[in-house]
Amino acid sequence: MTVITTADKTKLYFKDWGEGRPVILLHGWPLSSDSWDDQAMAIANAGFRAIAYDRRGFGRSSQPWSGYDYDTLADDLAAVIEQTGAQEATIVGFSMGGGEVARYMSRHAGKVVSKTVLVSSVVPFMLKTGDNPDGTEPSVFEAMTKSMTEDRAMFFSGFFKDFFGVGVPSHPVSDEMLQWARNVSMQAGLNATLSCAEAFATTDFRPDLAAFKVPTLIIHGTADKTVPIDAAGRAAAKGIAGSMLIEYEDAPHGLFATHKTRLSGDLLTFLRE
Repeated sequence: MTVITTADKTKLYFKDWGEGRPVILLHGWPLSSDSWDDQAMAIANAGFRAIAYDRRGFGRSSQPWSGYDYDTLADDLAAVIEQTGAQEATIVGFSMGGGEVARYMSRHAGKVVSKTVLVSSVVPFMLKTGDNPDGTEPSVFEAMTKSMTEDRAMFFSGFFKDFFGVGVPSHPVSDEMLQWARNVSMQAGLNATLSCAEAFATTDFRPDLAAFKVPTLIIHGTADKTVPIDAAGRAAAKGIAGSMLIEYEDAPHGLFATHKTRLSGDLLTFLRE
């Protein structure tokens, strides 16, 4: 198994497909790098190098007790960049992964990064506070923690319906896709699952936005119930100078599956510019 070893000896599983300018793909909570497979194949087939890795605690990576704060996760990304020899890289963060992109840009000064992409990202700040009125009520995250602690498998059963926009009039993914997402999520450690949920719910990335000094693409669905667009994609677009926002009308959170062809196309257009 191909792994990166971080500063605290955590082993991160990664895939490295294709040749050319590198594109590093950071997955969302609570999945693994496999969620990027459709886009990674499109990127590699288009003449780029697609690198995707499992966040610590998830997928096939080690499950250490600590290190689920965004400073450490950004340092993990730095280790991936260094040990794969990536230069002039584009880093793409989906959902929770957008936070790693933001923190890497500020904490590591965007070293060797030429472009950034935020897809359905939690950036800049998910939590509702006095100065972030469009954020999500703290009680929502408290209920998530309680449900996962009591019955994580049952929680994910409902969570992924909103994640992929499954409802009475709409069923954009198969039942098999829902089952796959639940199965992958249960491979993650419970401590990692809870700790990362706290991290993406409470970390304020607004101070990190000024560190985005490269071309940045933001993609977000207008019907995203998991990470609502007003506090996320639209706010990030306002805060990142020169960024470009593409809104997917009536699209849910899990764009890598529900809108995979369009997402791959938009990523490739941006990479080629």
